[in-house]
Amino acid sequence: MMVITQKITSVAFEIHDVFLCIRVLFRRMPSLLEYFSYNCNFMGILAGPTCSYNDYIAFIEGTPYRHRDLETKGKVNVKSRLNDPSPNTEVIRKLATCFISLLVFLSVCKVCPVERNVDDDFIATTPFYAQVVYLYLSMLTTRPKYYFVWTLADAINNAAGFGFNGYDSNGLPRWDLISNLRIMNIELATSFKVFLDNWNIQTAHWLKRVCYERCPYNRTAATFLLSAMWHGAYPGYYLTFLTGIVITLAARAVRHNVRPYFLGSPTYKFVYDVITWAATQIAICYTVVPFVLLSVGPSLKFYRSWYFCIHIGCILLAIALPVKPRHLRLKEQQSAVRPSLENSSHSQQSKGIHTKAEDSVTLSVLDIYGVT
Repeated sequence: MMVITQKITSVAFEIHDVFLCIRVLFRRMPSLLEYFSYNCNFMGILAGPTCSYNDYIAFIEGTPYRHRDLETKGKVNVKSRLNDPSPNTEVIRKLATCFISLLVFLSVCKVCPVERNVDDDFIATTPFYAQVVYLYLSMLTTRPKYYFVWTLADAINNAAGFGFNGYDSNGLPRWDLISNLRIMNIELATSFKVFLDNWNIQTAHWLKRVCYERCPYNRTAATFLLSAMWHGAYPGYYLTFLTGIVITLAARAVRHNVRPYFLGSPTYKFVYDVITWAATQIAICYTVVPFVLLSVGPSLKFYRSWYFCIHIGCILLAIALPVKPRHLRLKEQQSAVRPSLENSSHSQQSKGIHTKAEDSVTLSVLDIYGVT
C-alpha cells in the first residue's frame, strides 16, 4: 500500500504538471491497462521500489535506455545501440549482497537488541560513553534487514530487465535506475543529508517531487511530516521525523558556517570528515530509535536517559548559526554564475570555438540556477 500510494500520487502530479505546462513528462495519457500495470506489476508489488511512470513504460515498450544512453560528453554511446546489456552479473552481485546482509542480520541482531537501550539496569549501570557505543552497534545491526529487502527488490527488477541506467564513463552498464540504497555511502556518511540521500532513494525522490518542490513554506518540515504520515500511525514514526527536522536544520547550519574553515588543507578536511562521520552516525542512531521502538513510552524514556541532549544541542546550533534562506542562496549563486558564463561566451566567440557541447553545458548550468 505504501508503494502504490507513491505511484498513484506520482502519476497524479505528473499529469497535473502537464496540464499546467510546468513539465512535459507524458507523451500521452496512460490507458487503464498501462495505469494498472504500472501500479500492480509483479516485480514491485510487494517491496517496490517506486519508479517513474515514463521509465516503466519505456521498459514495457522495449526502449528502456534510448533516453539514457548518452555519455558524459554528450555523445551517443554506440555500444548501447548495438547491444541489450545483460543484467546477469549485476543480479548475481546483488543476490550475494542480499545473502551477506541476511546472514549478518540473523547472526548479530539478537546480540545487540535495540530494546536494551531503554533497559533500566543498562541505563543505571552503564557509563554514558558505553551507552553511546552500544547505541551505534544496536542500530547498525538493524540496517542489514533493509539492505536485504531493498537489494532483493532491485535484483528482481533487474532480472526482468528493468533498471538499466545507461553506461558509465568506462562503458560499463549501470543497473541503478531504481536502486533504493548505496550501502557504503550510508555507512560512511559524513552528514545527515548524505545519509538521507543514499537511504530509501526512491522514496526520497518521491518526497522531493510531490512535497519539497511544491511546498511554498517550511519545505523541510513539511517533507518530514509527510514522510511520517506515509509510514503509518505509530507515534514512534512522528518522534523520529520531528527529531529529523531539528537535526537537519542544525546540520545545515554547521555545514554553511563551519565547514569552510576546514577546506584549507587535506589534513583539516580529513579531521572534519572524521568528526562529522562520528556525529552523523550518532545523530542518525539517536533519531531512529523511536522508529524501531514505535511506542511513545519507551521512546521518551530513551530520550530522557540522554537528557534530550541532541535535541537541545541542535536547537541551539540552528538558532546560533545563521543560514540564509534558500531563495537568497540561489540568487547569489545565480549572480555568481552569470558573469562567468558571459565572459566565457565572449571569449569563445572571439576565438570561434563555441561548440555544441559547450552550448549544452552552458544551458544546463543556466537551467539549474533558473536563469533561462
